[in-house]
Amino acid sequence: MRLIARAVAVCAALVLAIQPVTAQSILRDAETEALLNDMSRDLIRAAGLLPSNVNVVVINDRSINAFVAGTQDVYIHSGLIEAAGNVNEVQGVIAHELGHIALGHSITRSEGAARASKITILSLLLGIAAVAAGAGEAGLGIMGAGQQAALGKFLAHTRNEEAGADVAGAKYLAEAGLTGKGSINFFKRLQNLEFRLAIPQEDSYNRSHPLSGERITLLQEIYENDPAYERPIDPELEARFQRVKAKLVGYVADPAETLRDYPESDQSVPARYARAYAWHKSAYPEKALEAARSLLDESPDDPYFLEIYGQILLESGRPAEAIPPLRKAVASTNAQPLIAGVYGHALIATEDPENLPEAERVLRASVARDAANPFAWYQLGVVYANRGDTPRAALASAERYVLQGNAPLALRSAEQAMTNLPQGSPDWIRAQDIAILARDAVERQARRR
Repeated sequence: MRLIARAVAVCAALVLAIQPVTAQSILRDAETEALLNDMSRDLIRAAGLLPSNVNVVVINDRSINAFVAGTQDVYIHSGLIEAAGNVNEVQGVIAHELGHIALGHSITRSEGAARASKITILSLLLGIAAVAAGAGEAGLGIMGAGQQAALGKFLAHTRNEEAGADVAGAKYLAEAGLTGKGSINFFKRLQNLEFRLAIPQEDSYNRSHPLSGERITLLQEIYENDPAYERPIDPELEARFQRVKAKLVGYVADPAETLRDYPESDQSVPARYARAYAWHKSAYPEKALEAARSLLDESPDDPYFLEIYGQILLESGRPAEAIPPLRKAVASTNAQPLIAGVYGHALIATEDPENLPEAERVLRASVARDAANPFAWYQLGVVYANRGDTPRAALASAERYVLQGNAPLALRSAEQAMTNLPQGSPDWIRAQDIAILARDAVERQARRR
């Protein structure tokens, strides 16, 4: 299946309320999400959280970064997965980010920023008073010193949080029975990057994070005394990680870069997987299909190989041929919602009216299990429009615009749906909910202007 870019969303209220993350694009893929769930489940439990309440989300950004944003979700940049050497390195990052969540750092960081702002405001008032008294140069000096003190106080606060999350992450790895070698290796990668960027290594003053060398020193002793330190990485999980990593590179990287890193001479499964995406991106459908067929020859029932094969056929203008592999992929994954969304698209793309009832069933089931998929909502809206159900087509559009963070269009579509839906019906109530939230978001945006 394709990696689907979308704005962050789980429900309308979340999408329209959270701004720092919605500005970024998320990559969604059934295979990737299944892997992230499996590799983080024990860590989430070790952090005292419920796996059902925590999502590990991939951001479409090739820089090396991960963060949390006030919820129980962990956001990982695609570049971090590209840079990681193995699955355990990413598990170390996830454990660290879970430490931020479990320790409540989104709250304490806000408090730290508030304390720093008080210093800045006080120095500003004192500086203005000095200027008014005729000591202009001294007043400017007071303001500058106050700003520097505020920044130093806030950075010290965040460094302490990072150190705390490092220790907490080490604890979660130990409780999950996972080695900390990956965590150490990843910090060494970051340390090498710091060297290349000529970042001073004397101390971490004026930095939001401790230096990687400081973190390695802190964690090395903790990890080496853990019984799980010498435990090998789960080979099945590692094989799945290398597949997903190659798939991700094939999707986000320039095709020439992918073909350089995964040359034709490399006939491993990850390499062929990466090349299937690279050739598809380069508009060489036969080469892409050849790579996908070679994977299916070895594993004819693999749902994700069936998915990419069907996707290439579909996006190459051959939707009727895409239906059998996509139908098989949907069946073998118990109607996984993201794959079902692509299957519904293929049914619609045949332009055969007889396929529309099945497309509607598939897509309704898809959004019922995973409402945060704007692509599936769009396809469902197409089905409704084709059968003349304008109100539900408008409601599907409202759902899509909510997920994309477009409050004005969400409001317009929701109001259009309410006009023609039976008042008090479940669909009318849903349209009303979206309209209320979208109207509030539009008004807040207007006030900010």
